[in-house]
Amino acid sequence: MEFAIQAEGLKKRFGDHEVLAGVDLSVPPGTVLGLLGPNGAGKTTTVRTLATLLAPDAGRATVAGYDVVRQPREVRRRIGLAGQYAAVDELLTGRENLVLIGRLMGLGRRGAQTRAEELLDGFGLQHAAGRPSKTYSGGMRRRLDLAACLVASPQVLFLDEPTTGLDPASRITLWQQVREQIARGVTVLLTTQYLEEADFLADRITVFGSGRVIAEGTADELKRKVGDERLEISVERSESLDAAAAALGRAVSEAPVVDRETRRVAVRLVDGIGGVARAAAELERSGVPVIDFAVRRPSLDEVFLQLTGTGAQTKESGDE
Repeated sequence: MEFAIQAEGLKKRFGDHEVLAGVDLSVPPGTVLGLLGPNGAGKTTTVRTLATLLAPDAGRATVAGYDVVRQPREVRRRIGLAGQYAAVDELLTGRENLVLIGRLMGLGRRGAQTRAEELLDGFGLQHAAGRPSKTYSGGMRRRLDLAACLVASPQVLFLDEPTTGLDPASRITLWQQVREQIARGVTVLLTTQYLEEADFLADRITVFGSGRVIAEGTADELKRKVGDERLEISVERSESLDAAAAALGRAVSEAPVVDRETRRVAVRLVDGIGGVARAAAELERSGVPVIDFAVRRPSLDEVFLQLTGTGAQTKESGDE
């Protein structure tokens, strides 16, 4: 199987609103594709279509080698889906939630119990396994939700903003658990509102805009599209700024940008380490007292802003 997830020309319309306008995706097995885009760009609709919850109006898609329209049952047997909100039964304990799903998935009583204990251990929930899930914290509920998605050991995992609303420590814990699944060969399609999450987890990133793919590549490739590396320095005194700018200008033959409020000077690097070495030498010859000297690359936030013309959103809404 060349691609665990493949979509060609997916289209979906709700009334007069075209949510997907011909989406193409290809995700090799055992990799992570991150979907980024502003609210209403079509990310959640794409996930729901690939997970067989919505039927496309046009186009074709396969997941784990099966057609999402013609073979939805086969697709569902091979996927796990964690939506934007934890879908656990609050009246059941953590253990009962997982055992119930295992029984529904055909694991049998003993198999479901064994799998539940494995997941409770793996997700650090054994201490709370006998408590009703309504007593769990937000981070624990999300871990239980992700564990529930893995009861049947899916080949493909869809994560639709899995860490929304979690504190930084809980997000990092969940990231580590997702990483463990990736190491086991699970293919992951991830939508996220946290750009650092995509930077950390995704092998490749697809940027959505108005129901279309507007850019794709690795995080590094997308950052290079926005701009080259730049050298940034900070000086001790404001009166040193002009001398620092002149030194950097001589070193790299580019016009530096001076920020007098922060006492910083930045210049675009066109020849990498050679420009860095010349800049350091020129600053030393000029006797400019430098307190910070760093090479910086465009961030994924800058990529997002330039490609979509908007900022990262706080909540996926109106996507359908």
